[in-house]
Order: sequence, then C-alpha cells, then structure tokens
Amino acid sequence: MIVNERITSYINSLDSGNSDIVNKIRLEAIAQNVPIIRQESENFLKVMLRLSKPKHILEVGTAVGYSALLMSENMPEDCTITTIEKYEKRIPQAKENFKRAGKDKVITLLEGDALDILKSLEGPYEFIFMDAAKGQYMTFFEDALRLLAPDGVMVSDNVLQDGDVIESRFAVTRRNRTIHSRMREYLYTLTHHDELQTAILPIGDGMAVSVRRKNETS
Repeated sequence: MIVNERITSYINSLDSGNSDIVNKIRLEAIAQNVPIIRQESENFLKVMLRLSKPKHILEVGTAVGYSALLMSENMPEDCTITTIEKYEKRIPQAKENFKRAGKDKVITLLEGDALDILKSLEGPYEFIFMDAAKGQYMTFFEDALRLLAPDGVMVSDNVLQDGDVIESRFAVTRRNRTIHSRMREYLYTLTHHDELQTAILPIGDGMAVSVRRKNETS
C-alpha cells in the first residue's frame, strides 16, 4: 500500500461505479485471482480518457479484457481500441467478455507477444495504456514511443511495485530484483526523455503519465 489505506478506502467509497456488465466482469476477475487495474487507478484512467478524447487507443496487456471494457465506456463514440495479449488461457475469456458487453466491434484483440506485435503496428495512437508484465515495460518502450501520437498520452500502471521501487536492489527479494532494476530504468527513461513530459503518481500501485511533446516529433 503506497497511500494510507484509510484514505484509499475513503476515495474508493466515493466511486460511482461502472455499467452492470463491467462491474460483473470485475467481480469475476477478482474471484479468479486475475490481476486487474485497482479501483482508484481506474477512476484516474477514466478521467484521463475524458480529457484526452483519443481516436485510437492501444493497450499492452489485455488479461480478461476488464480495462479495455472500462476504457470503451469512457472514450469518444468514434474511438477504437487495439489490445495485445499473449497468455492463451486469458484470450478466449477476453473475447467472450467483449461480446458480452457488446464491444467486440470497437475492441480488437491481437494475440501474441507484444514485443513482436508492437513492431508490426503503424499507429499513431493518441492514448496508450501500458499494463503488461512490469519487467517488460522497458523492452516495449521504444516501439510504444514510436506509436504515440504528438501530444498523445501514455499511462503506465503498477510502476511503484507496492513501494519496493524506492528500496535498494538488495532490500527486495532475489526473484524480484530484475523487475526492480528494470522498473527503475523505465521510470528514469520516462522522466528524462527529451520527447516526453512525465508525472509519477502514487495512485493504486503507482501510475506514470507521459505526454509526448508535439514540437519534438518528426
């Protein structure tokens, strides 16, 4: 927990909720122990979509499709979502959830390794949501930046690792050290890149919000 638990609980108590089908899919994901976006983080994501009004959204990491559906209910009517997932067990669930919610015409699921798929995409995307394996964010960065439109917004979720990111490499468990070092490298890159303006926010498990500077693009 990055922020005081009582504060987080109070913020979440003010949540006005989502559609019945999205709320149902959320409960199903929690029951199946599928990692999904945290409640306070999803409210921030909804606000960012309302502000940025994208025409094309790219999501890296579909899982069972919860966050894609969440975004689909808070984006402009003429917007589309492309989402990438490689975990074969989750792909049929996500596709079925898109159909259940009546969003299978506006959400396209690309199956396979994001590293390969990102290289095949042309973009641009006005909004990118990074929500895949945390240790791979840096690997995806170059292509994600290439695909991000001028003035486009990239939101990266789960970047503070429940606070572990501030610890010494030797203070985290050995199995998490690679992820720890890669995430620190990713956050440094986001905050020091000439083409980006980035803020790191202690929401949920940490979110990085990056805007691509328009005058720096080719």
